[in-house]
Amino acid sequence: MRPFEYVRASDTDAATAALSAMPQAQYLAGGSNLLDLMKEDVERPTRLVDITQLPLREIQRTRSGISIGALATNTDTANHPLIRENYPLLTQAIVAGASAQLRNMATNGGNLLQRTRCNYFYDTAMSCNKREAGTGCGAREGLNRNSAILGWSDACVATYPGDMATALYALDAKVLVRTPDGRQRLIGIGDFHRLPGDTPQRDNTLEHGDLVVSIELPVPASGFARHSHYLKVRDRASYAFAMVSVAAALDIDGSRIRQARVVLGSVAHKPWRSAEAEAVLVGQRADEATFRRAAEAALRDARPLAHNAYKVELGQRSVVLALMRAARLA
Repeated sequence: MRPFEYVRASDTDAATAALSAMPQAQYLAGGSNLLDLMKEDVERPTRLVDITQLPLREIQRTRSGISIGALATNTDTANHPLIRENYPLLTQAIVAGASAQLRNMATNGGNLLQRTRCNYFYDTAMSCNKREAGTGCGAREGLNRNSAILGWSDACVATYPGDMATALYALDAKVLVRTPDGRQRLIGIGDFHRLPGDTPQRDNTLEHGDLVVSIELPVPASGFARHSHYLKVRDRASYAFAMVSVAAALDIDGSRIRQARVVLGSVAHKPWRSAEAEAVLVGQRADEATFRRAAEAALRDARPLAHNAYKVELGQRSVVLALMRAARLA
């Protein structure tokens, strides 16, 4: 680990000022991802701005839904009565991630900002445009079993590894951000993370110095709390990132689907919400035949690499199972 300056921020103004003043500075909250990357010499911040003392831990009702503080831990969020009652999909997704010890430390803001677990990104001896722009993508023609099948570019085939964000995409969340000049802006969760394009080193649309303040959840569709499911498929039951995950939510009237959300995780550089699958579902009967058509639509544009074609069929099967469980048919 390289030397760095440590600053503990007393308020949000001090935090954004301390970070924006130094180009290589980074915020430190739970540190469950950042510190690992620093030890591996992947991240090399010259200043860490500790924000753990900021008053950003509250989870509370608002006029439009529920606000979740960026510094609330994953554990506190998943177990909060407001979340468990109104957004069980989010609770399921958080509990599916990492281990209990990590969830006790990891913050919601940090979870959104976690970086890929691509082996080429972590290995500084390998080429990786995300770690060092212009060096190439070793995974593109290398060992790419866990790489993207949707939305990738020649510059990067890495996937976003998080579970929580996949559920947040299905719940139409927004991210409240404070800028260094004191302004606040809301970013729709679908616009928060980026596809790689020609600049895979940029994971999201934040500017340097921006501070995630909270995650804003709207009031969910009436059926989403009753008919939702988060499915995570991985090599082993715990301590593993997903090969494919699915956040599914349905609003069902009788046997007909009024609204639907289908979001796949670990298949792209960001959680992948499938408008195609949702269009197939709306207005149709909630049954396995409908769900199979939706699954085919969700993966129709997949572009598998040499070692990850299995993700196409696995993704389709996962979509069907997640929808079956959301509809309480399995």
